[in-house]
Amino acid sequence: MKVSDSYKAIDDMCKLVEERFGKDSKIPKMFEKCISNTLKTTIKTLDDGSVFVITGDIPAMWLRDSACQLRPFLLFAKEEPEIRKIITGLVAKQMECIRIDSYANAFNESANGNGFQTDKTDMKAELWERKYEIDSLCFPVQLSYLLWKNTDDTTHFTPEWKEAAKKIISTFRTEQDHENKSEYRFERGDCVYTDTLSRDGKGALCKSNIGLIWSGFRPSDDACIYGYLIPSNMLASVVLGYISEIAKEVYNDDELAKEAEAFSKEVRNAIEKYAIAPIPGKQIYAYEVDGFGQYNMMDDANLPSLLSIPYMGYATKDDERYKQTRDFVLSDGNPYFYSGKCLEGIGSPHTPYRYVWDMSIAMQAITSTDKEEKLAHLNLLAKTDADTFLMHEGVNVDDPTNYTRPWFSWANSVFCEAVLDYCDIRIKTC
Repeated sequence: MKVSDSYKAIDDMCKLVEERFGKDSKIPKMFEKCISNTLKTTIKTLDDGSVFVITGDIPAMWLRDSACQLRPFLLFAKEEPEIRKIITGLVAKQMECIRIDSYANAFNESANGNGFQTDKTDMKAELWERKYEIDSLCFPVQLSYLLWKNTDDTTHFTPEWKEAAKKIISTFRTEQDHENKSEYRFERGDCVYTDTLSRDGKGALCKSNIGLIWSGFRPSDDACIYGYLIPSNMLASVVLGYISEIAKEVYNDDELAKEAEAFSKEVRNAIEKYAIAPIPGKQIYAYEVDGFGQYNMMDDANLPSLLSIPYMGYATKDDERYKQTRDFVLSDGNPYFYSGKCLEGIGSPHTPYRYVWDMSIAMQAITSTDKEEKLAHLNLLAKTDADTFLMHEGVNVDDPTNYTRPWFSWANSVFCEAVLDYCDIRIKTC
């Protein structure tokens, strides 16, 4: 197997995967195709040196997706200067996007006016879509931090990066009191209800100033039922800690470091106070809450999710609350956990009923503490790819030839991480 003549480190990794799984296994072939697909189909270097990464089937860049698509390549960035340059270029573009509008989730390559320009919100020509999602601001910071930790490179921490980080903090502070301080509104006409917000674009009422950060939409781009989306708040708490460390160690800015650290702790304390469902004898995180006592008990395949709590660095795999939450979301108690003739796992209201997401099965493997369970999930993905050797979005639990998206770059990357995790090769996270 050979990805390219340019990236020896990736080719060597493909050989290592083949050695670990054996030449008769389908998994090494899928790994090679998934990782090369991202390199060959989604990345474009722009004239200014920044990098634009499309999702695959849409000519726009999602902040979340693009960061996750390139995450496995952090393993090669130290040895491969060109890979490092691509990731650095993406970080530059992402932080530019955040400075343009910290409420947008998806951006055009230029100010070309493509996308959902008729939405009732403060649209700009640079924006493809303006759905405010906490995680869209978190993932670029996470990618920046992990690039530093895996390469020792700090050149991407420019004055512009710091400006964007401050804008993230300011936006999160505003959205702690969405009801009274936020000017963000979003309405879309002639659409399903999950594509727009209620109350003239303001969203469902939440209790203000309880420490949690409001989010209009989930990582699936579906509207939240209750505005305090717990997995995204967890990721925000972690990422604010990253900003604190970067401010202290790279920028020598003690004031910003202290501000971000205090904010991180404030969000974590609020999660532990408001996000534990009132189930006797159980310690289970809810997916969404409103602060008034209402809880949405579910999980969604999109990241961040409750299943992915250790992956995002909020808690360890052995944490008791995580273990109980994991058991719940991987059971019939989760309305989006499906089991059929061929597949079992977590799906999403974003895709059809009884469609499991490849990404959730890969995440189940990554978050497992059992080697055999990890392998079983990888083999399940290999058996249900419809002989495409690529990951899909959702797959019918009874018929893997029925799926959404012929290939899904974000899921391809999570699958690659799951394969490497089984081989005990992991991205350095601290």
